[in-house]
Amino acid sequence: MNLHNTVTAVILAAGKGTRMKSELPKVAVVLNDSPLLLHVLRNIESAGIGRKVVVVGYRKDIVTDIAKSFPGVEFAEQTEQLGTGHAVISAENQLAPYTGYTIVACGDAPLISASSFANLIEHHKSNGYVATVLSAKMENPTGYGRIIRSSDDGSLLRIVEEKDANPEEKTVNEVNTGTYCFNTEDLFGALKQIGNNNAQKEYYLTDVIKIFRNEGKKVGAQTLTNALESHGINSPDDLALAKQYIDNGLVGV
Repeated sequence: MNLHNTVTAVILAAGKGTRMKSELPKVAVVLNDSPLLLHVLRNIESAGIGRKVVVVGYRKDIVTDIAKSFPGVEFAEQTEQLGTGHAVISAENQLAPYTGYTIVACGDAPLISASSFANLIEHHKSNGYVATVLSAKMENPTGYGRIIRSSDDGSLLRIVEEKDANPEEKTVNEVNTGTYCFNTEDLFGALKQIGNNNAQKEYYLTDVIKIFRNEGKKVGAQTLTNALESHGINSPDDLALAKQYIDNGLVGV
């Protein structure tokens, strides 16, 4: 499948990753001989997505050097760490004039497969959604944003971050992987409306879901077939676990 002309991937790679206990930017940490960011770029390329924009910030020279080894990558800079919504807005110049579709992916989530990216796009397009969230069902969802679905039709109502969730919402075991597909024009229209009235005082990309719902637009979520793919790298323990998954054949890279 070649999605080159209609889909742009925005890879969030600006964070420091203090819990990794490394001076390297988190996306530069190595998993099985490759920096995390390269795993993500390879999987996106294999999904048939030709255009890739990497959002850089902390120690951007290192991140840029890694991504430059991948042909055709473009860069946007997030000068302040003000949340995921702010990170995507940083790539606005690269995405204008807002045609086609945008995949938003995390540079520290190396296990999401090419087929999962491709299936997300296909699910998004075939259902006529303006936004589709890639979700995962976890035995222990603590720390993740919860997927709150409509009891009527199963569509996505909202995503609630752990720190903003009430006790009932915290019992939900379907979580946001931080990976999305959007209609690009709708995405930037909604991003211009989000605020930072939350526990973190950040601009959450997830707030665009509420805006779309309020506008009567269709939003959805697709659950990963293999929940282990959603495993992100935030600490040395996370890195060791990802290596274990790969070595035991539980995920592919």
